[in-house]
Amino acid sequence: MAVEACEVRTTCPYCGVGCGVVASVAADGSVTVRGDSEHPANLGRLCSKGSALAETLALDDRLLHPSIDGQRVDWDTALDAVAAGLRSTIEQFGPESVALYVSGQLLTEDYYVANKLMKGCIGTANIDTNSRVCMSSSVAGHKRAFGSDTVPGRYEDLEEADLLVLVGSNLAWCHPVLYQRVLAARKRRGGLPRLVVIDPRRTASCDQADTHLALAPGSDSALFNGLLNHLHRHDRIDLDFLDAHTEGYLAALKSAREVAPSIPEVARRCGLDEQQVAEFYAEFTRTEKVVTVYSQGVNQSSFGTDKVNAIINCHLASGRIGKPGCGPFSVTGQPNAMGGREVGGLANQLAAHMDFAPSDVERVQRFWGSPVIATRPGLKAVDLFRAVGEGRVRAIWIMGTNPVVSLPDADAVRAALKNCPLVVVSDAVADTDTLRCAHIRLPAATWGEKDGTVTNSERCISRQRAFLDLPGEARPDWWIISEVARRLGFAELFPYASPAEIFREHAALSGFENTAWSDGSGSRRDFDISALVGLAGAAYDALAPFHWPRPAIGSGAERFFAAGGFFTGDRRARLLAIGARAPAHAPDEDFPLVLNTGRVRDHWHTLTRTAKSARLSAHIPEPYAEIHPRDAARLGIREDALVRVFSRWGEVIVRAKPSREQQPGSVFVPMHWGAPYATRGRVDAVVNPVTDPFSGQPESKHTPVRVLPWQPAWHGFVLSRTPLSLPEGLDYQVVVRGDGLWRYEIAAETPVVNWGEWARALLHEAPGDGWIEFADPALGRYRGAAIHDGRLVGCLFVAPGHELPPRDWLAGLFEREEIDAAERASLLAARPGKGQPDIGRIVCACYRVGVNTLTRVIREQQLTTPEAVGKVLRAGTGCGSCVPEIRQLIAAGPAA
Repeated sequence: MAVEACEVRTTCPYCGVGCGVVASVAADGSVTVRGDSEHPANLGRLCSKGSALAETLALDDRLLHPSIDGQRVDWDTALDAVAAGLRSTIEQFGPESVALYVSGQLLTEDYYVANKLMKGCIGTANIDTNSRVCMSSSVAGHKRAFGSDTVPGRYEDLEEADLLVLVGSNLAWCHPVLYQRVLAARKRRGGLPRLVVIDPRRTASCDQADTHLALAPGSDSALFNGLLNHLHRHDRIDLDFLDAHTEGYLAALKSAREVAPSIPEVARRCGLDEQQVAEFYAEFTRTEKVVTVYSQGVNQSSFGTDKVNAIINCHLASGRIGKPGCGPFSVTGQPNAMGGREVGGLANQLAAHMDFAPSDVERVQRFWGSPVIATRPGLKAVDLFRAVGEGRVRAIWIMGTNPVVSLPDADAVRAALKNCPLVVVSDAVADTDTLRCAHIRLPAATWGEKDGTVTNSERCISRQRAFLDLPGEARPDWWIISEVARRLGFAELFPYASPAEIFREHAALSGFENTAWSDGSGSRRDFDISALVGLAGAAYDALAPFHWPRPAIGSGAERFFAAGGFFTGDRRARLLAIGARAPAHAPDEDFPLVLNTGRVRDHWHTLTRTAKSARLSAHIPEPYAEIHPRDAARLGIREDALVRVFSRWGEVIVRAKPSREQQPGSVFVPMHWGAPYATRGRVDAVVNPVTDPFSGQPESKHTPVRVLPWQPAWHGFVLSRTPLSLPEGLDYQVVVRGDGLWRYEIAAETPVVNWGEWARALLHEAPGDGWIEFADPALGRYRGAAIHDGRLVGCLFVAPGHELPPRDWLAGLFEREEIDAAERASLLAARPGKGQPDIGRIVCACYRVGVNTLTRVIREQQLTTPEAVGKVLRAGTGCGSCVPEIRQLIAAGPAA
């Protein structure tokens, strides 16, 4: 059906970089995306995920209708049931027995009404967000140091710095647009900023680094305590700044001296060479313009807040904060983690960066005119689901997130939800591990359909605009929440007919009684966008990206704190005494290795969006365990074999990837896979549920585990043009969407008696001319394929071990309308004959360039740089995140 062609400026729904996107809708309804060259965050550049957004808009996996206990109902019935369930629970067990668990995928307007409903109407602060698991330690560290959750700097600071320190941040993969901005700055500025990466793993971010400090997991605080001590010893403390604007320096220094008295002691605690530590300290000490970027590797710890403050201490003590090219910088994981913080989406905050001080509680209640208000913090994420499991929370509403995959001790989270009397889930997709636990399912709008604002990691508020009609009965989250609120008797407090009305109220609250300090130097609260209180509908629609604050009186700040002006009672920052801390659980004889979890390059969260794009799934199609070759050899683990990774809390089965980029004694497993895509791949089932005492953020980077080979009776893979229903009894299965096909990796401990029958039943094939097969029962090998009218329809390959043919060439045959005689002859051999192209495993997702193509062209044309490769194949010229791998292929030469 023809639609009106249009171009819409919106914002990417992935990470906290907050890139601007231009979505173009053609008359036939097709959508293309490109980076918005006018957006200050990305200046037109997109990463592989952002550039593939148009490939994720299909409705085949969407939740399109409300349902109760699996039965489709209309919206009134569903909303009445949610309201009745909440009301009944509150009447019987009190307001603390209900909870909301929300998401950084929500827009600010969605977040605002959810927070208002819980804290200002129901009267409990039991609303927390999945942002708790990615950046709450940074929030707590900011508040302890600055008196407010204030990010001091801007993205330009990363480019203007002379030294950029990445701590626990794989910027190249997790925030690739920022990483590419840094690399572009280095080209312009003759190698500045110099780049130091501090990370136990050698990640893609080390590709262009001048220094990599592969410190022992959990030793960050010792490293930065030592740096503070070193700055003091070499007279690089800014005494004027300390005297005028801070408190606590002497106590912080005393603790640093006790924990990290010397470079040899720091090197010992961090597992580093003394010379490495000395050179890093010397470079930090002599460089005036330093930015320290940190992320989940710092935050996701049982003492993440202390790590944050150890970093901030060094910047405060040396006056390296708030100036161009200076400061500590937290980069967030989700598109609207910051927006959620602004409106009180965390259980320990009120809206507009207010807390639970009596004056703030009274102020917010008076502004809202609400009948009741929460007067104390609610349950943080891990404690919240523990309370569900214990029966203290008896009704929970989960919005836009998948905690059965993403929270630690995930099996306990699933068990808690299975036993909870009322579980409501609002989501855009029809099948997640969490939706499988829901009594009431509500279809929510998603990117391209939603309208509102988001705030990125540098305090830039951008519009996310709709360019698609709402499919089925999907509705925006703010509308769903407001309709439930009205049914609970709060109609007067939820009169909203559009997100613009909610935004105006949000802006008004930010400036409400936000008076200037006695010296007239600015608002008492950092978050103030009251200049936008009168934003009418058309102006809201046209709102350009801007950085807060934007107060009604005066001007906003590009950067905070260069001249002090902190948000404590005396306007002075606090340096914290950071003691010696160790991870909550140490390796032992039963669990001798340390598990670290994180992201991969082209996937996002629990795959609900990126798994829909074939090219995003091509680079890393399966969950894996990266382990040092020395550990792999000791344990009898081979490349690509299946292994069990298990802890005291749970286990996963994944592929083994021996790699020297991993430290001996450590294991890395990505966090994306849940049951719809990998039945045994939920790594957070393994992760211990210990949390930071200040932030409540879980320790996702340090769980003692054991890794053992897993030897099923057989291994196999299936390729099919259509999705399949796999039979019962498979102990391992991974589902991957490819170009024109579905790929299934499978294995089981139970033997199959007749593979021919099993294969034809799986692929719905009858014996005949369209079926070809090869079987060697003595060796346990089988290969079968179905060909109809010259087209490859499906195939199955089975072996007793994991050594199976590469899938890439076979997958390419499904792109053909007809395979020729040579390809048909090569089919069961699973390797191309002479002259048949085989691009190999995808390396560049942006332009779909495979490893075989790269190695061939590098060899034949004797290419020596990624830039030269890019000129020939375009690989590496898109988002740039494949450049480290291209560089490795060049270095490997013929061995590649």
